[in-house]
Amino acid sequence: MRSKWTVSEIASSLEQGLLSGKEIEELKKDSRKSVQQLLQRHEKRQEQKRKELQRLRRMFRLERAVQRSGYAYVAGVDEAGRGPLAGPVVAAAVVLPPGLILNGLNDSKKIPHLQRERLYQEIQEKAEALGWGMAGVEEIDRLNIYHASLLAMNRAVGKVEEKADFVLVDGFPLKGLNLPQRPVKRGDSLCASIAAASIVAKVTRDEIMQELDRQYPAYGFASHKGYATREHREAVKRFGPAPPHRRSFLHNL
Repeated sequence: MRSKWTVSEIASSLEQGLLSGKEIEELKKDSRKSVQQLLQRHEKRQEQKRKELQRLRRMFRLERAVQRSGYAYVAGVDEAGRGPLAGPVVAAAVVLPPGLILNGLNDSKKIPHLQRERLYQEIQEKAEALGWGMAGVEEIDRLNIYHASLLAMNRAVGKVEEKADFVLVDGFPLKGLNLPQRPVKRGDSLCASIAAASIVAKVTRDEIMQELDRQYPAYGFASHKGYATREHREAVKRFGPAPPHRRSFLHNL
């Protein structure tokens, strides 16, 4: 290692991960304050990475427990779109390879749009099985949103049923499954396969709402995804409900 690297050279090497542990130890002896500040920031980033890796590994603990019981392919199931005034409720079922590390994986509601889109693509590429299902507006109005959500999740599981042998479902149990299951409270934050399913369901539903926006541009579906924003409520009052609206949700507008 050169005896006196410039501060910019050290910063670049730390950023690119080019320095060995021995070289970093030598830099700790450097008397320049700016170098020590760089090392402190580097160590903080490394600690954050270690904690994030530990979190991602912990997210597979439920899948590991199920697999120790003799099941090989565990599907996580979640839904998106229970609360909006318009559009379907969409569910997804995802079987991940054991221990797959998906950087930033979390409940879809906790991650920004671009990160969610990146994870969606990575899940599509790396999942051992993936399927989605939905319940439409007519089914939501006829059954109520709770039972429509169950229907959408059952349909999603049906798409991976030949590959999965156990289901982890976010929140509440599903009726009529041909597979053993376990409901997981806050599963989209705690369980890798459920978090992956929450991302697939959210991105899929967002794409459906973007298409509905092209069909019904007066309502702004692409921006609010059917949720009861002020803009959306005012559009419904001005133009009346469109076919994608859930009539059972509009009583209090």
